[in-house]
Amino acid sequence: MAKSKFYVVWEGKKPGIYTSWDACKQQVEGVAQARYKSFESAEEAAKAFRGDYRNYIQKKGPAVKKPATGTWIRESVAVDAACSGNPGDMEYKGVWVADGSVLFAMGPLPDGTNNIGEFLAIVHAMALLKIQGKPGLPIYSDSVTAQGWVKKGKCNTKLAPTKRNAKIFELIDRAEKWLATNRITNPLLKWDTASWGEIPADYGRKG
Repeated sequence: MAKSKFYVVWEGKKPGIYTSWDACKQQVEGVAQARYKSFESAEEAAKAFRGDYRNYIQKKGPAVKKPATGTWIRESVAVDAACSGNPGDMEYKGVWVADGSVLFAMGPLPDGTNNIGEFLAIVHAMALLKIQGKPGLPIYSDSVTAQGWVKKGKCNTKLAPTKRNAKIFELIDRAEKWLATNRITNPLLKWDTASWGEIPADYGRKG
């Protein structure tokens, strides 16, 4: 039996702590700047809900403020994905590089992969920027694989669809259809991790 998780919604339709992803999703789906995160215990969730969401879902400091040997573009969007397992619970988000504020977030969704999350995050950013009338704003990603998929218009995953990951494949289908019917105008750039540190959208879960 899968271990129960607790979902904190700091900003959504109704902030609070929820005991299932479905309940959490109802509060954050469609909310442009929803802020939420899953926790392993009720105690962790309660502590997080009382605190500042930026201590839990937004990495502070080095990725944005660190002096660079080259220069990234401040007026841009950075995306990243995280996956606990392969496949595993997958999530992704996009942040405004200038100040690290979260523009969108999705997940966790069961039985996904990191590359799928990166692919979906890039397309999500492109679609959002088109709606906002910013067709020339750069998008940073640290995934060469996902960038290649986006440029080809196809999520070339070997992951098999199942009942558990049906939502992920629904998102993939929507992303591929968007790419097929929209011209890519936003520069898609590789984040130089070696020079600049982790990408601003990084989940901070390495090691």
